[in-house]
Amino acid sequence: MQNEEFSYVIVTPYSIRKSRTGGIVGRLISRTGLDLVGGRMFAPGAELTKRYADTIVTETDPRHRATQGLIRDYVLKNFTGEKTGQRPRVLFLIFRGPDAVEKMHRTVGHIVHERTSGETIRDTYGDYITDDSGRVTYFEPGVLAAFDPNAVERDLKLWAEFSNSDGGILDYAVPFPPDAQIEKTLVLIKPDNFRFPNLRPGGVIEVFSRSGLSIIGFKVHRMSVAQAEEFYAPVLPVLEKKLDPKSGRENWEGIVEFMAGRKPSECPPEERDTPGTEKSIAIVYQGVDAVRKIRDVLGPTDPAKAPPGSIRREFGQTIMINAAHASDSPENAKREMEIIQVDENNFKPLIENFYRRQ
Repeated sequence: MQNEEFSYVIVTPYSIRKSRTGGIVGRLISRTGLDLVGGRMFAPGAELTKRYADTIVTETDPRHRATQGLIRDYVLKNFTGEKTGQRPRVLFLIFRGPDAVEKMHRTVGHIVHERTSGETIRDTYGDYITDDSGRVTYFEPGVLAAFDPNAVERDLKLWAEFSNSDGGILDYAVPFPPDAQIEKTLVLIKPDNFRFPNLRPGGVIEVFSRSGLSIIGFKVHRMSVAQAEEFYAPVLPVLEKKLDPKSGRENWEGIVEFMAGRKPSECPPEERDTPGTEKSIAIVYQGVDAVRKIRDVLGPTDPAKAPPGSIRREFGQTIMINAAHASDSPENAKREMEIIQVDENNFKPLIENFYRRQ
C-alpha cells in the first residue's frame, strides 16, 4: 500500500473575488480522488507573503523557471496590501491520500500562454496573456500549489506557523460602509456530500456564491456527538411535539448520527467529545442581510418543496439528507459557530501531527 501524502492548493484572491471557489473545490475533490482534510482562510501579512514568495522559484528549466518567476511576482503583488478596497483573502486547502502530490499536479496543471483545452484547473481558471513581442500583459494563476513532497512539507509548515496571526475568521478583510447592517452566518456542507469524491461540495459552494456574500471563514469539521446534540437540541422538542416523545427522540437521534456518525444512546460518555466519523465543511459568510440571502439560496428543509435552482432542490434527497445547513438568525449563527468552534485552528495541529508521524 502506498504511503499517504499531503498536498495543498491555495485559491488566489482573484479566484475568490470572482466566486470561482466552488468550481475549483469541486474539481479538486472529484478529479484527484483525494480526501479534503483541512482548510483555512488567510489574509497574509507581509512576512508570510515574502517568505512564501522566496520559496517559489526552484526550476532549472528556463521555461518553467520563468513561469515560477511570474508566480512569485504575482504573490508579492497580490497577497498583501489593498486591492479593490479589500484586504486580499486566500483559501488554503489540504488534501491527503496516496500519491497526493502527483495527483494534485495533474489536476492543477501548469500555466502556459499557448492555447489550452480547459482540462486542468489552470487551463480553466488561469490566464497567461502575452503580446506579439512575448511580453506578459496579464497573468493570473487561479490557484497555487507545490509539486514536490519536500516543497509541500516546507510550505505547509510555513503557513501553519502563521495560521493564528494571519488566518481564521477574517472579519476585518472585507470593507463595508459605516452604516451597513452586516451579518455573519454559518453554513454546513453536510456529510452526504462526502460519501465519495465528487463535484457536490464544490457545487454547493458555487450555488451559495449567488448570494453575493463574502467567505470569511472555512473549516473542515467532524462533529462530536456532544456537539451534534447541542447543535440540534432545539429540534428535539419540535420533533417530540410533531410526532410523539419516543418517535421524536428516535428521529432526533438519527439526525445526530447523520452528522456525527453515532447515536447519543449508543455513545459511551467518555467518547461524547471525540470528533465524529462524518465530515462537514463549515463556512462563514459575511455581508448585508447575510442570513436571509443564504437561506433564500438554500431553499426549504424538504427538497421536494424547494424551488428549482436552490441548493436543496439540486442536491438534497430527504428532509434530513438535504445537502446543507444554514443558520436561521444572527443569534443562532453565533450560537452554532460557538458550538462547532468555527474559529478553532485545527489547521496547524493537522500539519504538525501528520509530519510528526512521518
